[in-house]
Formats: sequence, C-alpha cells, structure tokens
Amino acid sequence: MWPGGLQKEIMSQLIVPAAEALRRLRTGNERFARNVRSIDALASQSRRASLAAGQSPFAVILSCSDSRVPSEIVFDCGLGDLFVVRVAGNVVAPSLLGSIEFAVSTFGTSLVVVMGHSQCGAVRATLNALQSSGQPASPNISDIVSRIVPGVREVVGAHRDPEELLAAAVRANVRASVAQVRHGSRILEAQLATGELRVVGAEYSLEEGRVTFLDDEGDFAAEQRQLSAGAEAPHAAPG
Repeated sequence: MWPGGLQKEIMSQLIVPAAEALRRLRTGNERFARNVRSIDALASQSRRASLAAGQSPFAVILSCSDSRVPSEIVFDCGLGDLFVVRVAGNVVAPSLLGSIEFAVSTFGTSLVVVMGHSQCGAVRATLNALQSSGQPASPNISDIVSRIVPGVREVVGAHRDPEELLAAAVRANVRASVAQVRHGSRILEAQLATGELRVVGAEYSLEEGRVTFLDDEGDFAAEQRQLSAGAEAPHAAPG
C-alpha cells in the first residue's frame, strides 16, 4: 500500500479536470449518435483485471433508471470511466447524494452531471398527479413523485400541449436536481466553492440519441470550447 502522501500525489495525477471530462462526454455522445464506437471503449474489457485493484472515474452521472438511458453507452465509455448513480426521475435523496459525495471525495472526480431524458415516465406520472390529484400506486413511488413536484409545479399551466408540458417539466426537473446537488451537501458545496468541482445538467433525447447540456457556465464554458477546439479526433470503430 502506498504511503498517504504518495497515494494523494498519484490520485492528483489521475484526476481529469471538469472541462476535459465534459469534452470527453460530448465527443463520446457524438460518436454514439453517429453509431460509432471508440476503440478505447471497446477495448476496456481488457482492463477488467487491473480495475479490480481500484478505479478513477472521470465523471459522476446522476441519471434516470430508464432502460433506454445507460450512461456508459450513451457517452461511449468503457469500464471504470463513469461513476453512475441511477434512480427513476433522476431525483435527489440522501442516499443518492451520499453516493455522489463518495465518488467525489474518494476518487477526486471533478464533474457531476445530472441527466434527465425526453419522455420521462417519472416526470409524466408527476404531471398526472398534479393535474388530476390522483395518488401514485405505492408509498415508494409517491416518494419519487413528491421529490419531482417542487421543481415542475411552476410549469404546469404554462403549456397547453401535453408534449410541450412534458418537455418543459423534464428540463425543470433536471435544473431542480442540479440545485439540490449543488446546495444539499456541505462536502460538495465546499468543493464547488473552490472550483474543484462542477455540477451541470443535461437532457438525453431518446429520439435522436443526443445529449444537450443545459447550463454551461461562463469561464467553464469557454474552457470547454478551447479544449474541444484543440482536441484530436478520437480513434473510432464502426458500431
């Protein structure tokens, strides 16, 4: 086992800056949307034995449990690349925040993405409950709905078309979850304050296979564009 100081030094060398992590996610999703796989992702299974000794994920993804939205595939990543936390409606609860805290504190991961998706069933169920005053099927489902309600309540009534309402509610729910991640944890707040951590929202389109990032921020967005401009095209293989 490495001495504490040396272990921290090694960890610091493995940490991927948030802007670079976001660039990797963008380019990976672009490959996925074009039905292309990177050679690195395809070859990641060969690292299975070495990964048993430890991991250094470059991003944390809080996403919906929907079977059509597997983050590793959507972002064309391999084993050990992403620390994924999944729950219906990409809601934020103590155990989920704890999972994010664990990844950020243990692995030094500098980017957290909260990703919702089009046609989200949990958000649709919440809208139905708000509009019809109906009750969810169980107390456990009710807990999920109750966590979505505060973020989407204000968009109800602003859209007459049901699909437009659902789309607006999906984005409102993502933004609400982003705010809860940013302000619901002293550990994460401290790292956000020092610039060691970034938390951003995103929406995955089931129809197009593309991820839209909702809130690139100031200098961070400029840094991302600079990295993207200078990045070399990844090796790719047909999917």
